[in-house]
Amino acid sequence: MTADEALDALRAAGDADRAAGMAAYHKAERPYLGTPNPAINDLATEWRHALSLDDRIALADALWRTDIHEARIAASKLLTQARIRPDDGVWALVTSWIPQCDAWAIADHACDAGRRRVMADLTRLDEVEGWTRSDHLWTRRAALVITLPLARLSHPSEAETAARERVLGWAATYVPDREWFIQKAIAWWLRDLSKHDPDRVRAFLDAHGAGMKAFARKEAAKYL
Repeated sequence: MTADEALDALRAAGDADRAAGMAAYHKAERPYLGTPNPAINDLATEWRHALSLDDRIALADALWRTDIHEARIAASKLLTQARIRPDDGVWALVTSWIPQCDAWAIADHACDAGRRRVMADLTRLDEVEGWTRSDHLWTRRAALVITLPLARLSHPSEAETAARERVLGWAATYVPDREWFIQKAIAWWLRDLSKHDPDRVRAFLDAHGAGMKAFARKEAAKYL
């Protein structure tokens, strides 16, 4: 499977009218094919099953480099898998994408691929922590989005609990940031955590809620 063959498949499932609507909605200057997400998912699943890991990494890299919206989504889906061994190549590629993100949809899909790799090796939080000090909005946001599985654990291990507290510390440092997407990410993390550890979210909001934007505070407390 070459990148050109993959793009042909994505184009075949696309629609010009849908592409125009997507361009207006996402507001990021790049080509759009109008390929619906279920079709991208089906193609990426087919390619995952057909290709070796090295070939998947190569195809994902090539698709991402096209800067086509659907190709970047497909690149992320190619590498979204719970168990990948060895996974250093996947992690390196996904983390190279983060500073290139400029819109929420592609950023979220890239983080979805990266989440599995964080949970597979929590020492990768050392690298992610560096993102919290980035001048790039989407990199800062990714530090919370890529670690969301930690908020969704019903019975975290000791190491996972420590990792969860570490990320909550990052979230606390983000509270003064007035960027909507940063406030939304804080709220998203807390809202998901509240389903499993409501007391911890109440404690966070007691300590930091006054500094959050009203919409974020309300979203974080949605399930409390």
